[in-house]
Amino acid sequence: MDISHLKEAGLTDGEIKVYLALLELGSSTTGPIIEKSRIARSIIYQILEKLMQKGLVSYITKDKTKYFQASSPGKILEFIENREILLKENKKKVEEMLPQLLLHQKMQPKSEANIYTGFKGLRTAHEHTYQKLKKGEFYYYLGIPASQPEEQHLYWQRDHVKRIKTGIKCKLLFNKDTKNNIIKNRTSYKGVNARRMPVDLTTPAMFLIYKDTIVIFLQSPIAMAVEIINQQVADSMKQYFDYFWDMTK
Repeated sequence: MDISHLKEAGLTDGEIKVYLALLELGSSTTGPIIEKSRIARSIIYQILEKLMQKGLVSYITKDKTKYFQASSPGKILEFIENREILLKENKKKVEEMLPQLLLHQKMQPKSEANIYTGFKGLRTAHEHTYQKLKKGEFYYYLGIPASQPEEQHLYWQRDHVKRIKTGIKCKLLFNKDTKNNIIKNRTSYKGVNARRMPVDLTTPAMFLIYKDTIVIFLQSPIAMAVEIINQQVADSMKQYFDYFWDMTK
């Protein structure tokens, strides 16, 4: 017998086995039910209780012994109909709760991490700024290395042209040993404020901070970007940026 439809109706495997066993046995104590259904003795009463709650099993007591009996198979249709009514009622209640649930979802801080490799990956991570930032808003770079591959310098120059068209602004903190011509070049673009770090602190990584996102960039020995989307982490990194920025001239 194909019991898949009974499972879809809301019965468990154990409940189906016990119910079918009782249909064959008629009125029975738990011993024959266990033998026929091959259900463990430790859970037989639990399953029988659930079947009684669903109206599919009843019992009578004779000489202080319980005899269980399966209800008519037609009761399964009644169980399904009652279940459909409950599902409709629950669906209506959940629909009424949706505005509150969506509000809770918005209030929860979202966390996500993505890894990008190669210089194209670095650029992909950077260009996510265009998806979140609007005209007049800023992104912030901390610890930009003095030396970068030539192709990267050319990319940044092209990207600043694109950034200007969107109206996005940026603040850039280069490492202290960065040459004057690089600082002047970046500052020459509209909406850019470029400065050197106030301390001689050089790391292999540079950091991009905007909205709820930070990106950790490594350009050597392997070009890689780790994008972390978490408001608390982004806020913490922004405080570090502001601290160093306020120390510069």
